[in-house]
Amino acid sequence: MFIEPTRRREPPHLRTGWIEVICGSMFSGKTEELIRRLTRAQIAKLNVLIFKPALDTRYHEENIVSHSARAIASTPVQTAGQVLELAGDCEVVGIDEAQFFDEEIVTVCQKLANQGKRVVVAGLDMDFSGKPFGCMPQLLATAEYVTKVHAICVVCGDIAQYSYRLVASKERVLLGETDSYEARCRRCFNLGDEAVPKEWVYEDDNERNV
Repeated sequence: MFIEPTRRREPPHLRTGWIEVICGSMFSGKTEELIRRLTRAQIAKLNVLIFKPALDTRYHEENIVSHSARAIASTPVQTAGQVLELAGDCEVVGIDEAQFFDEEIVTVCQKLANQGKRVVVAGLDMDFSGKPFGCMPQLLATAEYVTKVHAICVVCGDIAQYSYRLVASKERVLLGETDSYEARCRRCFNLGDEAVPKEWVYEDDNERNV
């Protein structure tokens, strides 16, 4: 579990900022972890502002909501530049679904951290084809702290790091849930539609075959 670095109460011009990135596939708990960290910052009575891309209205138009229905209030924005404009003198900035923002989000996060703010970012590190998604590689490279979370492969039950698309669309950005995506391990992702659930056949107490 990620433990927050100690944040000393210092004047704004003396604060040391940093960037934390939480990445992984769909259904891996990225948003859940983002909410956990931001809630702890609120409990610590830090001034927290949270943002998400306006296009993400799957669960709520404003709140950030995890797949387990845990929610936290946020501000929807159209561009990364708006995050910088609205952050003001807050101490902690949370950003969800970072992969949907324009490339400016990397510069924005750097500027916020340079201002002494703690910046907590969550996003998909790979798209449905298994390729690095948008600005995420740059964010991962420039962050002080990186946490990669994993889902469970719905086919075989192993650790999953891929978001397998169940519908025919080739659009890179396609909002959806379990009706459109499922988490898969490397093997089952590469097998595609040929992947079948794992079934164990027990021949005796000491031997089992797949």
